[in-house]
Amino acid sequence: MRVLYRRAAVRVAAAAGAGMLAAGLTAAAGPARAEAAAARVLAAGRGGATVSGTWGTAQEIPGTAGLNAGGFAAVTSVSCATAGNCSAAGYYVDSAGDQQVFVVTQANGAWGTAVKVPGLTSLDNSGIPVVTSVSCGSAGNCSAGGFYSDSGSSQAFVVTQANGIWGKAKRVPGTATLNAGGGARVTSVSCGAAGDCSAGGTYRDSAGLFQAFVVTQANGIWGKAAKVPGTASLNAGGRAAVNSVSCASAGNCTAGGNYDHIGSFTQAFVVTQTNGIWGKAKEVPGMAALNVGGDAAVNSVSCGSAGNCTAGGHYQGGPSGNQAFVVTQVNGIWGKAEEVPGIAALNVGGDAAVSSVSCATAGNCSAGGFYLTAIGGSGNLQAFVVTRVNGTWGTAQEVPGMAGLAPFGGQVTSVSCAAANRCSAGGQYGDSADNLQAFVVTES
Repeated sequence: MRVLYRRAAVRVAAAAGAGMLAAGLTAAAGPARAEAAAARVLAAGRGGATVSGTWGTAQEIPGTAGLNAGGFAAVTSVSCATAGNCSAAGYYVDSAGDQQVFVVTQANGAWGTAVKVPGLTSLDNSGIPVVTSVSCGSAGNCSAGGFYSDSGSSQAFVVTQANGIWGKAKRVPGTATLNAGGGARVTSVSCGAAGDCSAGGTYRDSAGLFQAFVVTQANGIWGKAAKVPGTASLNAGGRAAVNSVSCASAGNCTAGGNYDHIGSFTQAFVVTQTNGIWGKAKEVPGMAALNVGGDAAVNSVSCGSAGNCTAGGHYQGGPSGNQAFVVTQVNGIWGKAEEVPGIAALNVGGDAAVSSVSCATAGNCSAGGFYLTAIGGSGNLQAFVVTRVNGTWGTAQEVPGMAGLAPFGGQVTSVSCAAANRCSAGGQYGDSADNLQAFVVTES
């Protein structure tokens, strides 16, 4: 059974209809079921804190019992500024059968009550808004982004929390002009400090072409969205998107995504912001040689410090199929992309990708994703992790314990590292009854 997100879920620009879920979500029943199950794996016990590396007991998110009258809810993003101080965002279906989005905050280890995102009701008239990403610069100071529908057109929004209070959602400034074709959405948000964040996504211009955008918040004020510099010449095929953003500090961020170079030939790009100024996007170095089949994207970016980042994703290697790659930036300079070490031996079926990367410090990162165990219908997607220590990548391995746990395969969907070699990953797997289940695994 080949469940899970797959690469199509990451390439947001190819599916920007207002009714579809974006990065981190898909419209397929499988991932939605897994997310719904994961919605209850948010907090531990009453307080929700993890003590001495031990996971507590899952609980239903406070307040969602009243909100989720329609019985379909999920967390789509979580961010923690410090231990026990986090925010989460997701969606639920209300008593009228409409999809709504919520935010919920944890303070000093205790989860508060989930609330509908303020201000979104006046913006959205479709009943299917989505929060795709949340990031916290400090405790109680977070930003989130996503999309909603305005008379059938998909619009991008951001919403900011200051000192524990969520403000009103607003259309991303500048997208009213950019998004003439009505296909905008925020796909990723990252905060380098409280009130200093960057977000990225995609929009559809007046010619009906999908373009990638970035937008920066400084001192709590969102500036105007702009087409990612340099993508005008790269994106000849008109399908570009930012898939991931990471900010090491205020005004120092990196983003990655994909664009169509010629026709349906999709290529991966990275772009760096330094002291608040975005540079020009560039094709991921080394990707021209790797991506001979023309299907590449950066799916995840993480920065251990300003100018020291790692990105991961996938490319089409011709007869060898789809492969997972990583690429590293050192002191502001991007090296060459490389196939994830060891993935060739695992990826017999030729369908692999890095889904998530996290760097605790410069040169110390972990990544996870999936690979296909066999050619044809006999293969399942399986979860892998790989670790970089002091600038050197180790060998990818199947997530320990997954072989016995997941006869129908699995994948890592998110990785987070609090310190070098101290990471956790989560994802989903198909159990012996062919049901989708959620899992977590910790590196220590």
